[in-house]
Amino acid sequence: MSLFSKSDIVSLVSENDVQFIRLQFTDVLGQLKNVAITPSQLEKCMDNKCMIDGSSIEGFVRIEESDMYLYPDLDSFTILPWRPQQGKVARFICDVHKPDGSPFEGSPRYILKEQLKRAAALGYTFNVGPELEFFLFHTDAEGNPTIETHDNAGYFDLGPNDMGENARREMVLSLEQMGFEIEASHHEVAPGQHEIDFRFDDALTTADRVMTFKLAVKTIAQRHGLHASFMAKPIAGINGSGMHTNMSLMKGNANAFYDESDSLGLSEIARQFVAGVLSHIRGITALTNPTVNSYKRLVPGFEAPVYIAWSPANRSPLIRIPAARGHSTRVELRCPDPTCNPYLSFAAILAAGLDGIEKKMTPPPSTEQNIYEMSATDRAARGIECLPASLSEALECMKKEPLAQAVLGQHIYSKYLDAKEKEWEAFSACVTPWELESYLTRY
Repeated sequence: MSLFSKSDIVSLVSENDVQFIRLQFTDVLGQLKNVAITPSQLEKCMDNKCMIDGSSIEGFVRIEESDMYLYPDLDSFTILPWRPQQGKVARFICDVHKPDGSPFEGSPRYILKEQLKRAAALGYTFNVGPELEFFLFHTDAEGNPTIETHDNAGYFDLGPNDMGENARREMVLSLEQMGFEIEASHHEVAPGQHEIDFRFDDALTTADRVMTFKLAVKTIAQRHGLHASFMAKPIAGINGSGMHTNMSLMKGNANAFYDESDSLGLSEIARQFVAGVLSHIRGITALTNPTVNSYKRLVPGFEAPVYIAWSPANRSPLIRIPAARGHSTRVELRCPDPTCNPYLSFAAILAAGLDGIEKKMTPPPSTEQNIYEMSATDRAARGIECLPASLSEALECMKKEPLAQAVLGQHIYSKYLDAKEKEWEAFSACVTPWELESYLTRY
């Protein structure tokens, strides 16, 4: 059921003195884009008649087929609380359509919608609750970001050690004004690192919220003279930032992952879903961990998951089953990081899980030992594989994974691979400070 009608939106814009409306959409690489209109264009916008040039958007179309139309999701209407209170700014999240009215296959939001339709055909609703971590850094005299952390606090510390507390407080209050239900916010393990958790929801709503969350956090940090970064591993030697992704399938009002008669409280559906994700994860890691830098986080010793295994409690495997049961039973995938495109990441994870259900896959035995302390021989004996060690390896795995192409469709699949291979090539050709430090005087 829709939250807003067109007349509701017109009234809200008038009553709240909204002077600009941002029409937001996401490109293939997960970057938020927008076009701003004034209230005089609102009716045109809601009639799906606002056009953009798609030829300059990463992964969209060639210049000879560039006309695209933005279809606003009326339920995504919200007023941006950090903008002026006179002449306010609101936004819609939009779907991208072709001139003939059909959905544009290069829109990440469309890709997720297609997988949600597949889940619905099986009788399931897919719920997701991500845990986004980020750093707050000082800026230099010109306002450019540094990697000087805002504090030296640690896990769950509070002020005055947690010097990001005031910025985080404003972030939480602003997000709540935009309809988020914030469950917790706290300082994370690394200096200057923070986490704000919001309540789970259906996957499409959650993906929209991830994009909104990152915009809000960055904007409010800037108001405090800080730079918020969702980069996976901005500083060597300390923990990176993850986006642990909690997931469940609902069948009607019942949690399809829960079975009170099972020794672990897990249904056969939950086990099959886990098996599907474990089976396909190497082939979709380029989506959950999409940057060169993502793989600097995925190394042993910094609480990041590296090994493809699962456990009902142990935090060293890739998949953990949090303790809550009943309606709250869920699966936590620990490898994604906040640089991912949430639409593509959620779509790929769901497709992997559904494949496990459809093929009635059986997961390997759960792993109760700390995998970080196992030898390579022990891991091999247990059949525990590793995630790809680099973006290059992840892309090669993706090329061998039929599910990835099936989920993304040929358009995004080819555009995404092309963009990421160019990213790897650029990195490979770069001379890094480490190389200069290691080799310049030695050779």
